[in-house]
Amino acid sequence: MRAGAGDSVYSSEPMSDRDDKPAIEDLEQRLAELEKLADDLGNVPDEEVVGVLNRAVGLLEDINARIEARLGEARDEEREIGDILGRVDFEPFDAALRDLERPSDGE
Repeated sequence: MRAGAGDSVYSSEPMSDRDDKPAIEDLEQRLAELEKLADDLGNVPDEEVVGVLNRAVGLLEDINARIEARLGEARDEEREIGDILGRVDFEPFDAALRDLERPSDGE
């Protein structure tokens, strides 16, 4: 179904109301903590190695879960954009381009 005159396919509302900056900062914090754990691992007493590794695994699981969630959100947004574009009638634009590509009679 194509959008006709009077049908609005544009919304001024953002596709997602999330604020990316705090999420990125949080991810950067977790990565910095993971790097610190990796750096400290050689200096940790043997009896604490398992605890440090468990913390690293927990951080990696959290990072992975957040990345997978964001990928899911991106797929949803991609699908929404595809749906919107599927309703847009591009024929007037295509016709205008064809008119521009035709040589004019004056040449």
